[in-house]
Amino acid sequence: MNERPGRLYLVGTPVGNLEDLSARAARVLGEVDLIAAEDTRRTRRLLAHLDLHTPLISYHQHSPAGRVDEILRRVEAGEDVAVVTDAGMPGISDPGWRLVAEAVSRGLTVVPVPGPSALTLALSASGLPTRSFVFDGFLPRRQGPRRRRLAELARLGVTVVVYESPHRAIETLGDVAEVLDDPEVVLCRELTKVHEEFIRGRAREVLEVLEARKSADGRLKGEMTLVIGVTSPSPGQPTPPAG
Repeated sequence: MNERPGRLYLVGTPVGNLEDLSARAARVLGEVDLIAAEDTRRTRRLLAHLDLHTPLISYHQHSPAGRVDEILRRVEAGEDVAVVTDAGMPGISDPGWRLVAEAVSRGLTVVPVPGPSALTLALSASGLPTRSFVFDGFLPRRQGPRRRRLAELARLGVTVVVYESPHRAIETLGDVAEVLDDPEVVLCRELTKVHEEFIRGRAREVLEVLEARKSADGRLKGEMTLVIGVTSPSPGQPTPPAG
């Protein structure tokens, strides 16, 4: 057992461009006893790029029920463990927060190691108001709940940021246009990567761009973050039920 208590490190990893990994993050990934990774295959590629050989264990939303305890027992025994997600900061719209919450409840030391986040990258480059905003992770997959959630968010009167799958981007933009009366939006695609792109305009204008691309090659590609300008629900939209 180590002389000092173990620590749980939350290490931010590149969203796309590997040059965005900080020197501190690289050092921590090389010094810890174990890395808990959302996708061990992707993390192995990152470690290979750094010429590191730190042991890995998987930790994601489908991990066995005892995986949190398994990881934290090692921290309690004096080992240092780093948590990484596929891209960006762990714990932001991913299951890492459960591991952190349990670590805090056990009185363990949690150390954040800053890194890129698609949320802040998209918001800062959007050109939309940033003084107040709300981040809502991924919107509901089904149209009814998604539209109700959009109406609820609009009533906050601030910029809204959400992550979106390329498989649902067209449907989501259609709902944004209809429910929120066609607001200004910025669709951020492939952030920090070679084909980084910001598609700006009214929701219906951005929707037309995506529909044209889908018609051309059959599908949309690239991880997406959607920034929605300050707006209010369309007058024709009913007030969502409370609760």
